Amino acid sequence: MNDFNQIFNLQYWQEIIQINLTPWRLFIALVDIGLITFLIYKALRSVQGTKLMTLVRGVLLFILLKVISGWLGLGTFEWLLNQVITYGVIAAVIIFQPEIRRGLESLGRTTNVFSFGMNGDNTQRKSSHIKAYEKSFDYMSERKIGALIVIEQSQTLEEYISTGIRLDADITAELLINIFIPNTPLHDGAVIIQNDKIVVTSAYLPLTENGKISKEFGTRHRAAIGVSEVSDAITLIVSEETGAISITHNGEFMPDLSKSEFHDFLIKNLSESAAPNRRDKFLKKIKTSHNNKQVKKGGSNEK
Repeated sequence: MNDFNQIFNLQYWQEIIQINLTPWRLFIALVDIGLITFLIYKALRSVQGTKLMTLVRGVLLFILLKVISGWLGLGTFEWLLNQVITYGVIAAVIIFQPEIRRGLESLGRTTNVFSFGMNGDNTQRKSSHIKAYEKSFDYMSERKIGALIVIEQSQTLEEYISTGIRLDADITAELLINIFIPNTPLHDGAVIIQNDKIVVTSAYLPLTENGKISKEFGTRHRAAIGVSEVSDAITLIVSEETGAISITHNGEFMPDLSKSEFHDFLIKNLSESAAPNRRDKFLKKIKTSHNNKQVKKGGSNEK
């Protein structure tokens, strides 16, 4: 705790700044700062849109309060913050254990950084997958065939994959349609996409506990929202009551999308050139355009 307190001591930083740095030591210091900045950035990106982000905001608030109390000389208040930080870390690890595990898994999955030379193949494969999603959802929407597809992103979905029936098949429109045809063995539950493969069908997902979601929506939509609240997965849904196409991502529910909106989302989020900032802007745009829609579709008896 003494080392932690030293970080917020002005005299400590004044002594550091006054050190006569050689070019080599300056270079090492800059590399050190760069690595820390990169790790913080990756950590924040991995928890964005998850419950763990609440913990991050709380930690940042406590750090800010500690700095202010140190500058103002609020001894009692600073002592109280020290106690909260000391025991709060242990409590947070216990409470947010699942989210922390998923965040660490996401932080470790940086294989795209080293995938040089494969962009051409990836681009062609992603394009064919987008066409498969569009063709199958167009078919199922017109015939009101209920469907739920979960596309894994940076955070693993292994705990949900383990509940499904293993398939490990290529993504094609024909296969997706056949999976969700009513009264077939695999049509219940969710299809999960991992590493550009249909890994399982009939998977069970966590249902959302968000009280703001209309009770008119059934299990399929609640499961889609639920998995998007605990991971960064993208879910694609077709309502078997109305044929409406919806999407969830990072806890955001985008109902009743038009064909052009569905196409734009897939291009901006699933193509090889998709970037996080473009994705966030598109999600905000879709959310705004559907802000005044009545969220009362889908049917409570939907599965």
